[in-house]
Amino acid sequence: MSTEHPPYRPLPQPLDAAPVDRAAHRRTEAGLVERLVNEPATRVLLVHRGRLATGVDGALALLPGGAVVGVPATHGGERPRWLFLGEGEPAGDAAGRAEPGADAPTSYLALVLPDDADAEEVDIEGVDPAEALAVLARTHTWSGLRELSTRLDATQAALATEAVALAAWHAAHERCPRCGEPTTLENAGWTRRCVAQGTELYPRTDPAVIMAVVHRGDGADRKDGTGDGVDGDERLLLGHAAHWPERRFSTLAGYVEPGESLENAVRREVREEAGVEVGEVTYRGSQPWPYPASLMLGFFARATTAALHVDGVELTDARWFTRAELERDVRSGEVLLPGRASIARALIEDWFGSELPGA
Repeated sequence: MSTEHPPYRPLPQPLDAAPVDRAAHRRTEAGLVERLVNEPATRVLLVHRGRLATGVDGALALLPGGAVVGVPATHGGERPRWLFLGEGEPAGDAAGRAEPGADAPTSYLALVLPDDADAEEVDIEGVDPAEALAVLARTHTWSGLRELSTRLDATQAALATEAVALAAWHAAHERCPRCGEPTTLENAGWTRRCVAQGTELYPRTDPAVIMAVVHRGDGADRKDGTGDGVDGDERLLLGHAAHWPERRFSTLAGYVEPGESLENAVRREVREEAGVEVGEVTYRGSQPWPYPASLMLGFFARATTAALHVDGVELTDARWFTRAELERDVRSGEVLLPGRASIARALIEDWFGSELPGA
């Protein structure tokens, strides 16, 4: 177990370990989705209410185009929504063997089912329970990305994250933010256009900083107040958010405000939430976090003060942990860490120097 932070060790990047070639140059191809659905190398992900279809093994369901026969490839671009995710290695069978003639790259599509696809009765604009969309909704098991993350390989995780993030953006932008008129899907799901003004809308991501804040005390407790009273062991700052279960602790995080640099966002968030001042800030890595549309930007931050004053709103508790204290409290169950699918866990274990117990 390391006792010094290794500043240049690559940080694991959950949910984006093996990015797929998004093949942006193909998005403007006329009839792309209709053509790809009928190609044997195409695989289709199903998304319904932000959840993903899974197979009997619990892994992400990647269906051949033939499995969605009967689903319209276009229907005003909206019911259902088809999204082009990109391309990957040639498709194989269940054992990983190349399929006969499958020398072309695999094309990936997401099919986003309407929210009411699983309704038992059809309303005035709903989906008939006998339609192909309804059958797909009823005959698959659905799991959230958080549940799936530890069961997916790197490629599946990247595809699932892309599909969920893009589907959420479409759901939130069915109307123009400028005039309120409807928007329509274009470019294989990568833009929307206002029907009234012709304005083209692009997917947006909200940047948020997340930081492993560390402090090494001078061990002094001087009467003049210049010492910090903290021993010389390096400590990591973890906080407990007001809405979390008991004993859950994680790194501090927050959104970047308008006109603010990432480094100063780190300093402001730590000051606001825990009353700690931060000096040096070093970028460590990033993670897409489509809940619904964030990009988590991970940092290592060195605190210049140690006294804690939690805001009582976002954080209700904050503590400094040495490596020995953190390992002890995690093993005893006194502290519950974030899951391994999060960059928060990666930052904590990056500082700790190895994996910690627990999922």
